Amino acid sequence: MSLTRRDFARKTAATGAGVALAGSVDVLASAPNALAAAETANADSASAGHEPAAHHGGVGYGPLLPDPDGILALPAGFGYRIITHSGKTELESGEPTPSNHDGTAAFDGPRGTTLLVNNHELKGPRANWKYPVPLTEGLVYDPAASGGCTVVEVRPGGQVAEWVGIAGTSTNCAGGSTPWGTWLTCEENSDRAGTNGMTKDHGYVFEVDPRDRRANRDPKPLKFFGRYDHEAVVIDPRRGHAYLTEDAASPNGLFFRWTPPAGFEHGRGRFRTLADDAGVLQAPRCFDSGGQFVDDLSRATRTGTVYGVDWVDVPDRDARTTAVRKQFGAGEITRARKLEGMWWGDGGAYLVSSYARAESPVQHDGQVWFYDPRRRTLTLKVLLGVNPDPSADGAFDGPDNITVSPYGGLVIAEDGEGVSHLFGATDSGRTYPIARNDLNIGTEEAPEYSEFTGVTFSPDGKTLFANIQQPGIMVAITGPWKRQKRG
Repeated sequence: MSLTRRDFARKTAATGAGVALAGSVDVLASAPNALAAAETANADSASAGHEPAAHHGGVGYGPLLPDPDGILALPAGFGYRIITHSGKTELESGEPTPSNHDGTAAFDGPRGTTLLVNNHELKGPRANWKYPVPLTEGLVYDPAASGGCTVVEVRPGGQVAEWVGIAGTSTNCAGGSTPWGTWLTCEENSDRAGTNGMTKDHGYVFEVDPRDRRANRDPKPLKFFGRYDHEAVVIDPRRGHAYLTEDAASPNGLFFRWTPPAGFEHGRGRFRTLADDAGVLQAPRCFDSGGQFVDDLSRATRTGTVYGVDWVDVPDRDARTTAVRKQFGAGEITRARKLEGMWWGDGGAYLVSSYARAESPVQHDGQVWFYDPRRRTLTLKVLLGVNPDPSADGAFDGPDNITVSPYGGLVIAEDGEGVSHLFGATDSGRTYPIARNDLNIGTEEAPEYSEFTGVTFSPDGKTLFANIQQPGIMVAITGPWKRQKRG
């Protein structure tokens, strides 16, 4: 049933939900520390300096302390351990750990172990990379492609084992876990067979089971999710819908909903039973409380902004002649710049728009939205103002991978410019630092710091796992975690 614009306008008027279609750009320009929280969205006097975000509202864990080993700066009382390191640690086969770590999720394993599925964002031919994902027999989709996933087992005594979960896929980016304990790895690349040396079409989602190696044999693309530059995916455990993000531009990418066919029951291995055109793939059409169509999510300039959502069918999900996002004309659907990570929590999907600059209607350096499937609304939860000096510590820009924290709010991996952080955001949108990447992969004169990826908590909530994408390092962070106030 369509949520009509009139119905949405009546409901938001009754509940007092705030909406700003154009709003004041001053909020974005004046709050480089990313705050624009609901209670301060109109604070034009917000500091334009680089005061550490931890000082705002007393949230977080305090300032970050430099790492004498030059890898990870953390607050006092916190520590880290390297779990895998590309080219230095080895798989069970004796081959080196692949590079370019990306999306990750953690699962309970047998006998007290923790299992992590780790994407490797490797694009193009295998010859382009020193450490591609090994072509393990029976686990290969396209032998020409360099990406895939590894499964990392962390045992109670601290020992680590790693093996291939899937190989021969391309540009495996954010992905997402399922309620039944598997991993959906997403290709952020839609090369056709015959392009860039590929022997099969790409741009698909694949399922990887961390507990059952046999289930991963003969990888099958889940074509019903569509063929495009996938980023992340989550599953609604109650309704069965899948939500997916697309990181693409010219035009900007889309947020998708997939509705399973009638009578379908989710579970391990069930996706393999579906036809390539099973279910319905749709893109959103958003409108504000006045019933006005919203063409791009960057129109929102204040946290607390609420948009109603209708869903429009995708004409050709396999993009046989035209990219999915280009199958819609102006005024038909709502776009967003750099749709990145997602995580299911609080009864809905948190999703990231990493940044929007000249290619979007209004500039920002990051948004986090919450989609409520019951109300069929998108609410802006976190808004990062344009960062005037990314090389200076203290401000955040370019959120990417995301997870819901067991201690309240969100933990977000930064993929911006200059300094790179893991940072938290409270339920009210306040931000605070958790870690800083101190590993300089550039030069002393021109330092360069890789993005953080794969942020996820262990099932017991005691360990925060994250990756430094280049060269490819997975770390386990422990410390005095505490419940975060709203700020």
